[in-house]
Amino acid sequence: MSVLEFDIKRILLNYRLVEAGGSLIVAVSGGPDSMAMLHILAFLRKELQYVPVAVYVDHGLRPDETSAEWAYVQTAAAGLKLDCERVPVDTMDLVRSSRMSIEHAARQLRYRALRRCAQRHGASRIAVAHTADDQVEELLLRLLRGSGRKGLAGMRLLNRDVIRPLLATSKERILEYLDHHDIAFCHDSSNDDLRFVRNRIRHILLPLLEGDFDPGIRKAMLKTAANLSEDEDYLEIRIREIWPQVMRVEAGTEGDEIHVLDRTAFSVLHPCLQRRLVEQLLWKLGSSARYEHIMSILQAGISGRTGSELHLSKGLRVGVGRDTLNFSYPRGKRAWRGRLRDSLHSERG
Repeated sequence: MSVLEFDIKRILLNYRLVEAGGSLIVAVSGGPDSMAMLHILAFLRKELQYVPVAVYVDHGLRPDETSAEWAYVQTAAAGLKLDCERVPVDTMDLVRSSRMSIEHAARQLRYRALRRCAQRHGASRIAVAHTADDQVEELLLRLLRGSGRKGLAGMRLLNRDVIRPLLATSKERILEYLDHHDIAFCHDSSNDDLRFVRNRIRHILLPLLEGDFDPGIRKAMLKTAANLSEDEDYLEIRIREIWPQVMRVEAGTEGDEIHVLDRTAFSVLHPCLQRRLVEQLLWKLGSSARYEHIMSILQAGISGRTGSELHLSKGLRVGVGRDTLNFSYPRGKRAWRGRLRDSLHSERG
């Protein structure tokens, strides 16, 4: 067992990332990180008692390269005696219909495809090959986009059903492992395309920061993310404790659910907890937790005028009562215009 394989084994065990006796979906692109992860997880399968399944998601973006990548993945899986499958998705179709960026659309479709595979194989975990270098790039990207504490805590080793066994491992160690074990991999040309912000961070911003400001910037950022991650864990615990004191669910007149926030209990919370609670409520309701929405709700909860309303995405309405904020989808999760009170009046008339 190599040092890297031992380190990954310890991470899988210490953080309970895999479940004995079940299948594990392994996302493999054919690149160096995912090929290293595939071999390491295959090596550890007997000892940790899980069954890896290699899955290649074809985003339909690089037809000249994907056949070679798929061939590499198939060959590697066959050599490791693993089941392997290819899942095609139409990224550009989603880009056209939703106006998402190519990166966002590809990511959304990739995880959707991986979760469908997990359902078919009865797998409770999906392994993706994000590394420590990816973590640093993600932190810079989130910083540039104005993320809060939760975003700057970075990616997690375990996030719901997704595990990242290589998250503490540098690209340098991965390349050394591949070279030592003579493992072939492909190069994704899209990683060199400077039209993508992440690539500009990787190829321009990070080298500039390391060369002109601090050669230890990567370690410093990883340390900061680790500290913020611990703070986030504590805040999650506090929100779970506070939730029953501030929130309750009531039945609406149309048989729908109304999530009721107690304004008095909410107003005495620290602003940090107020923001976190509202953010989690919006996620729970399936609405986008945009900064401006969160701040509008905070203001309504503390000093909002009774009888006023907030109109949020997908038809979510926030009614301001004397003692409460009432969150509901009076017409289901679809966009519509007009005030709830006027709409009800019109329907009754």
